[in-house]
Amino acid sequence: MDKLIRHALFDRLLHWVTAGCVIVLLATAFLPILGFDFAWVTIHWVTGIVVTVTVSIHIVRALFWRDLQAMRIGPRDLREGLQLAKWMLRLDTGRPGLTGKYSLAQKAIHHIFSMVVLTTIVSGALMLKKIDTPWWERDPYWLGENVWGAIYVLHDFAALLLIAMVMMHVYFALRPEKLFFTRAMILGWITRDEHEAHHDPERWKAA
Repeated sequence: MDKLIRHALFDRLLHWVTAGCVIVLLATAFLPILGFDFAWVTIHWVTGIVVTVTVSIHIVRALFWRDLQAMRIGPRDLREGLQLAKWMLRLDTGRPGLTGKYSLAQKAIHHIFSMVVLTTIVSGALMLKKIDTPWWERDPYWLGENVWGAIYVLHDFAALLLIAMVMMHVYFALRPEKLFFTRAMILGWITRDEHEAHHDPERWKAA
């Protein structure tokens, strides 16, 4: 079986560490609300720092060592997405063509995740000032009440969005026709047949 690399090992490690951190953050945020009593604050902010580091590494890696164009949403992606929607709704018999490395849906979910996770990171980093850490003592008054209110709303709303997005992400990752993508995120590779069936070789030349 001819295997083609879809995700490098380092990228897969970043993905799974970030995913694990998001699960821990959501658990420590919402389980106490549901009545589970445990010392969640330290776990929450330490995990928040870890996810900040992994996301920062991913950003730097994407800027300097990855192909940013692979994730850019252009007019062609929008046309293909519209054509796919028409085909799925039986409004058009023309099946959409093959995509590059990432489809419009994959690019869109990546960008939405990016915005939501960055919102939680920035707002969470500001909220760190309100708790004691090994590096500073808490200072709950360094921002005004109205500013803190806006920060809480952004942080909590982004967390709620993350729950829905994680559920949707897992659902699509476990669909039979998408399992080869999930396998690629675990093992790193897809087969040449899968590449030819789902990707335009001119838009993604897999090695």
